[in-house]
Amino acid sequence: MFTSPLLTAVPEDRTPHDPAEDLREVIARARVVLWDFDGPICRLFAGHSADWAADGLVRWLEARGLHGLLTDEEREALDPHVVLLAVARRHPGSDLVLELEERLTLEELQAAASAMPTAYADPLIRTWTAAGVRLAVATDNSPRVVRKYLVSRGLLSCFASHVYGRTQNLHLLKPNPHCLNRALAAMGAGPSDALVIGSTPADCQAALRAGIPFLGYARNARKVKELRSVGAGLVVESLEQVLRIVRSTA
Repeated sequence: MFTSPLLTAVPEDRTPHDPAEDLREVIARARVVLWDFDGPICRLFAGHSADWAADGLVRWLEARGLHGLLTDEEREALDPHVVLLAVARRHPGSDLVLELEERLTLEELQAAASAMPTAYADPLIRTWTAAGVRLAVATDNSPRVVRKYLVSRGLLSCFASHVYGRTQNLHLLKPNPHCLNRALAAMGAGPSDALVIGSTPADCQAALRAGIPFLGYARNARKVKELRSVGAGLVVESLEQVLRIVRSTA
């Protein structure tokens, strides 16, 4: 039977399964695949670093005399989403948050020009589309950024209009399942018809809350551990195995 070192086993406290067979099963069942963007499809901040983007947001706040809005830990996190959400928690719905979100979108648009495609993501997207599986993107990044990247790779038609990204309602970001539920409703699909591919604990938690099977993509051991810690039962370190299964069953 085919097995791969790239696929982690199910947790020890569960009834033993063959993880390769579990993966085949969730792929065979899926009629709709909901992709996270930054991670499974590409490394958005491969060229224009997330550290730089976060620092830009911090400096923008400080230039307006708002240094005290962030804790030292939030300033040093070097994650633009941490900065945005910290301000949103303290000033929900304010013009400040709306402007900061737009600035993050501009940083993401700049990053999209040098984003690095995730290995095997492009052919997997095309193969699933050719097999009649419907695809959507459900992400905490700006939908403008997702569309820009997909156009640059010639992939936008694989997703049709089904790109669901960050809105100005920041309390609806993952692990809230809002974007997943939006995608399912728009595509007329139920949770049991779908599969979520994500790379963060928040992706996994959102999928669990929505009742959708989850496949974790983790490009290193640290990411594997993070996903496993929130209950991800299936995690791959490469999309090659997924592509191989889809090709064999198409």
